Amino acid sequence: MFQTIIGTISSFMYSKLLVILLIGAGVYFTIRTRFPQVRLFKNACGSVMEKPEDKGAISSFQALMVSTASRVGTGNIVGVSSAICIGGFGSVFWMWVIAIIGSASALIESTLAQIYKKKGEDGSCYGGPAYYIEAALHCRPLAIVFCVAMILTYAFGFNMLASYNLQSTFSVFSFYEAKMSPWIIGGILAVLTGWCLLGGGSRIVKVTSMVVPVMGIAYIGISLLVVIINIQNVPAMFVRIFEEAFDFKAIFGAFSGSAMMQGIRRGLYSNEAGIGSAPNASASANVSHPVKQGLVQMLSVFIDTLLLCTATAMMCMSSGIDPAKELQGAPWVQASLQESLGSFGPIFITVAMVFFAFTTLLGNCFYCDNLLIYIHKKQPEKAFMKGFRLVSALAIFLGAGMEMSLLWDLSDVLMGVMALINIPVILILSGIAFKAIQDYEVQLKQGINPVFKSADIGLRQKTDFWR
Repeated sequence: MFQTIIGTISSFMYSKLLVILLIGAGVYFTIRTRFPQVRLFKNACGSVMEKPEDKGAISSFQALMVSTASRVGTGNIVGVSSAICIGGFGSVFWMWVIAIIGSASALIESTLAQIYKKKGEDGSCYGGPAYYIEAALHCRPLAIVFCVAMILTYAFGFNMLASYNLQSTFSVFSFYEAKMSPWIIGGILAVLTGWCLLGGGSRIVKVTSMVVPVMGIAYIGISLLVVIINIQNVPAMFVRIFEEAFDFKAIFGAFSGSAMMQGIRRGLYSNEAGIGSAPNASASANVSHPVKQGLVQMLSVFIDTLLLCTATAMMCMSSGIDPAKELQGAPWVQASLQESLGSFGPIFITVAMVFFAFTTLLGNCFYCDNLLIYIHKKQPEKAFMKGFRLVSALAIFLGAGMEMSLLWDLSDVLMGVMALINIPVILILSGIAFKAIQDYEVQLKQGINPVFKSADIGLRQKTDFWR
């Protein structure tokens, strides 16, 4: 009964409501900011490497790695596989579209998070949608609703799904038994994650900063190798992507399983642009101008979808193994790699999934720290945080043995609630972000390193920084 209700809500949200909201907002931001995905791409790459003035502060790169750790997860492997197995090759095209359009939304929301960020007692900075909702709209109840929705989404929905996706990749090995193995794998993952979580935010930042770049480069490298091995299949693969992407009879005949819906759904799940998650990491970075971190987060969307999701899609679609609903998730990815790389393929995917899942879990829980600080109006008691992190670890354990379709639908619905709050808010506040972007570009044209002052854009609200 519960699964049917969640599935119905999920289908409604992604067949009508969120499609219009996400694409509409992304197109609006793209046009108003004059296609920053192209114009400011070089500046975004330069901003990543900037060092903060305070040696102990979180850099743009570290904040990027935390947000990328959350974005780059099992959805890049299992989510992409599921989308193609259900919606066909055309799903990949719609993933690309939602990433390119959504990157403009990521720019706006992360710029706002930087403008309205708060200063901690130790001089560090933190913030996110809850803070700009209260500071600019003066609506703390709405901000708390957003915080609760995001905690449920990340600490429970996404983390349980990541745990399930990880244990499912072990099913190809001889030692795996359906009754006990999911719980054993879930237990090991819960213990490791709990250990890192109990070390606090600093340990999370250090772990993700080391693991994410290595993991991403290795994954793309193997994907390129598979595509080269199957290069003869590549032309037909691209023809099929575009043919199925614009098969409007199939799209409007069965929208819930169409390439368009699956691409948008899995693209949103993977890159998270516009739903209000990445701004929590963005606000922690120490930069001279808010737009710099907005541009860095725009890059994170590209890394996630245009690089890593595409890498999964290319190596599976070029393998010659046709997708089917019964293969959705890890099985199609493993079958595709086994076809191209032999027994090494499934082993590599399992190792990649371990790293993808682990960094996702850490990135997700990093976000929850900021949300709990907001709700409590201060740093929560150590005993409370320890209890919360233990409950989060328990959710990871339970997710390993739950039903896949329920976990996907539950995660989609919770994420959709976040988007329904965050997108209208950033549309209302977008004028402030537009002024900040204009200020950034004016200083670039003057040949100086952009430095932001709130008075330069006529910002009336009091901020902890930028005065």
